[in-house]
Amino acid sequence: MADRLFNKIAVITGASSGIGRSIAEFYLNEGAKVVVFSRRSEPLEELEARFPARTLVVDGDVTNAADLRRLVDATERRFGRVDILVPNAGMARVIPIEESSREAIAETFDVNFHGALQTVRAFLPHLNDGSAIIFITTFLTQVGFPGLAAYSASKAALKSLAQTLAAELGPRGIRVNSIAPGPIATPLWDSVGLNADQLKNVAENITSRLIPQSFGKPEDIAEVAVFLASDAARNIYGQEIVVDGGYTIG
Repeated sequence: MADRLFNKIAVITGASSGIGRSIAEFYLNEGAKVVVFSRRSEPLEELEARFPARTLVVDGDVTNAADLRRLVDATERRFGRVDILVPNAGMARVIPIEESSREAIAETFDVNFHGALQTVRAFLPHLNDGSAIIFITTFLTQVGFPGLAAYSASKAALKSLAQTLAAELGPRGIRVNSIAPGPIATPLWDSVGLNADQLKNVAENITSRLIPQSFGKPEDIAEVAVFLASDAARNIYGQEIVVDGGYTIG
């Protein structure tokens, strides 16, 4: 443990698996106290058992205002402040343009954009001056990918939100930045709506464009999230760091 985040209070949504879970573990290993929020609390009980004094598990949904209020209240009661906020909760569905109804688009935006925005709004009174907000966007804001118009657009909106909030909250010393993961091996891939053969074909096509010739790991994103939350990133505002194995360079 390097203690780069010693005694800092972090809140991470969508923390039950994948990138969110990895960020939580890295933050705990760096000395932070962590509030983990997810619709499923069971996967987080092991994390709480390993770090009982520094972990708080709260279950809920980022699209539910009452759940967010409960998250804020629980964080305030346990730790009293917030130094790092990672509104990571998100969803991805492959939706061909022919099926991109208002309802389908709204569902994606409700989680990926509104969920993240409302999480920040809920915590604003409790964020320390000099704290860090880290959004999770996607490399797909830079390239097109069939069937992911709703997902990519919601994350592009999030990227723009981060830049705007960096300017708006900067006077308080609050640093707002984004991490744009490329192809990362997480359970999210199993929920996009493709069958096993389709997933295999997509994965092979993507992998052929990656310089390491393999998908990234959640830990790759967690490492960057530690850096952006630490004092080493004290002069970085409104930036999006792309971690995509070189997919977008050619």
